[in-house]
Amino acid sequence: MKFRIAHSLAALVLLSGTWLSATAADAPAPVPAVTATPAIAGVVNAGTPIQLVKDGFEAVEGPMRDTDGSVLFTNNQAGRVLRAAADGTVSTWFEGPFGANALARTTSGEIVATLQKTPVIGVLQPGAPPRVLADKYDGKPFNRPNDLVADKRGNIYFTDSIPIGSTAPVILPSSLYQIAADGKLVLITADIPRPNGVALSTDERTLYVANTSGEWVYAFELDSKGTAGKRRDFAKLATPPAQGSAAPSGGADGLAVDEKGRLYVATTLGVQVFSPEGNALGIIAMPKQAQNLAFAGADRSALYVVGRGSVYRIATLTHGPDRAGK
Repeated sequence: MKFRIAHSLAALVLLSGTWLSATAADAPAPVPAVTATPAIAGVVNAGTPIQLVKDGFEAVEGPMRDTDGSVLFTNNQAGRVLRAAADGTVSTWFEGPFGANALARTTSGEIVATLQKTPVIGVLQPGAPPRVLADKYDGKPFNRPNDLVADKRGNIYFTDSIPIGSTAPVILPSSLYQIAADGKLVLITADIPRPNGVALSTDERTLYVANTSGEWVYAFELDSKGTAGKRRDFAKLATPPAQGSAAPSGGADGLAVDEKGRLYVATTLGVQVFSPEGNALGIIAMPKQAQNLAFAGADRSALYVVGRGSVYRIATLTHGPDRAGK
């Protein structure tokens, strides 16, 4: 079913100054202390340095290439969207107590974000409050919008998940949504336990969705208008040893694709790389747990990986797709 999108900014005015606090489930997982990559054919040479761009942030998420090749990313607990230039200089692009988490650029050049303080999808512009695109489904407010991606047809796809450890009554289930090109909000599915990162294939006919609490990245086929079809299992993640009776989980978070259609997944074990067919190609272990990633740089050959307060850059043998978004 499709529902009319609310355009009111009233909810944003009611923001408190209290930041979302990290839960125990968000605590960093143990990862190997590494400074270089393994060899992954067509992706990275063995020994390629994992360069620290900057650390010491409260929380980092949502990297996205800006038009000049720099990378935008969010420090959601400090209320900032930051820009890292090619020389590593970091500056503030947007500031406001909205808790911007993930970023996407539309074909019209607008930067859209998942906002978590008051849970909405909104367009960001420095010096102005966000313009709301969606703030509820079926008259009910979102939980905590997480990640999003925009396609060339004017669609925006985003995930909304119930926060881990939440004891509040469930109003909406964790879900995957589409804001269609005509502005209507469409529920794609509510049967992924913890939908998280989203990405589009290079031809934008497949939508990838990470399930943080499971072993799989899923794929939805998209028709010529961007309408999602049935879900299928796409890539099975390597997982840490299960704890007790817990089901195996790769901790999948953000996603990115390169120009050859390979899929990159930020996980507990590092950046897991898959072929366009979903075959595992290798894992780049990170100094800190990876949370999200994006290709940037003048030629889109630098893979930026963010996580646990740090931003890293890896020179690759490939490039990100040549399009407005990720």
